[in-house]
Amino acid sequence: MIFALFFGAGNLIFPLHLGQLAGRNWLIATIGFLITGVLLPLFSVLAIAITKTDDVYGIAKPVSNLFATCFMILIHLTLGIMCASPRTASVSYSVGIAPLLPSKWHNIGLVIFTAIYFILTFIIAYNAGNILENLGKILNPIFLVLLFLVIIIALFKPLGNPADFSATASYAHSAGVNGFLEGYNTIDALAGIAFGVSVISAVKSMGVTEKNEVAKITAKSGFIAMTMIGIIYFLLILLGAMSLGKFKVSAEGGKAFSQIVTYYGGTLGQIVLASLVTLTCLTTAVGLVSSFAQDFHSHFGGLKYRKWLAITCFASFMTANLGLELIIKWTFAILMFLYPIAMVLIILALFSPLFKGDHVVYKVSVVLTIIPAFMDLIAHLPAPISETSFCKMIIDIRLKYFPLSDIGLSWVFPTLLGIIIATLVHVWRRKNNKI
Repeated sequence: MIFALFFGAGNLIFPLHLGQLAGRNWLIATIGFLITGVLLPLFSVLAIAITKTDDVYGIAKPVSNLFATCFMILIHLTLGIMCASPRTASVSYSVGIAPLLPSKWHNIGLVIFTAIYFILTFIIAYNAGNILENLGKILNPIFLVLLFLVIIIALFKPLGNPADFSATASYAHSAGVNGFLEGYNTIDALAGIAFGVSVISAVKSMGVTEKNEVAKITAKSGFIAMTMIGIIYFLLILLGAMSLGKFKVSAEGGKAFSQIVTYYGGTLGQIVLASLVTLTCLTTAVGLVSSFAQDFHSHFGGLKYRKWLAITCFASFMTANLGLELIIKWTFAILMFLYPIAMVLIILALFSPLFKGDHVVYKVSVVLTIIPAFMDLIAHLPAPISETSFCKMIIDIRLKYFPLSDIGLSWVFPTLLGIIIATLVHVWRRKNNKI
């Protein structure tokens, strides 16, 4: 269940692209990627287990009710209509359909494909059946078997030696940091916060109710699942680096995946694997839009589940037609804001027993994280927005006053400062019987 939660067909495009960008520095980049793409998602599920919360709102509530509501909305918008759900459609199109069409048909083809895709998504989610879920239990293993087959063939018949290929400019000197930031694109840490309660519920359904035992079982099963995902990521990054022997660095990983599969399997192999990618992405999309509609109906009861479902499917269709490359750019900017906040909340949740969930610790730490995280968002907005006078002013302030801003980690020192200050305040409050 944890494996299925964190690995969708779309996740394969980012490690492949990372390998192409990193070239000979692929191993260092891999280490950074695994921290945010594997380790942090595991911690997010453990955080849910330790704090015994039910959803995103619960893990953010110690900051304030208003913050928790806003954070929940942002997380679900990111997992729903802004990023993850549209991306499942655009990845499917980029990998499966676009390579088979003349370039002049790409735009209209995207509109037609995404319309059909989200109509099917709506119909399946509307009926709230488990047909597609059961189908996914068959399709996902087949997809993984075929993916491993491609990887094994690629290892025995390599496209090139990664050591022979230079890294792109950004990966030449900061491969580990850029791999760390690329891991944001998996969105798995946010998914862990949003859906981790499902894992905890599954453990409890087996008759395990004691808090420490639930956390222990979650940690064990999570370690196994995330190790499997880590191995897949490792191999995909290596495959992406090797692909430079035959192909140039692609604009996004979907094209790279299509090129590699077509090289080894021909058009037929590309069609078969692309079909499976589309179907597995569809199962993910149904889960995403259903979760969005259920949570928004639960917290904002003015609209029923099926109306929220219609809204999220239509909005996802509109976003998907921006194209995969632009979606990835906008997603990355949003994640530069959300990921630091999510990381702080996850860390605080893991250590919350030590400070009894003191809301002051949460507030100080999060406030000092939000400021630089917002600046990182501004700095990574796509052009021409990032070139406006306001954005340039924010970027200049960020570079001047926040260490590590040049490598996208301006939040690190303010966050550490916040945690230290918050800890000292907590110790003082306990000493003076304020809590």
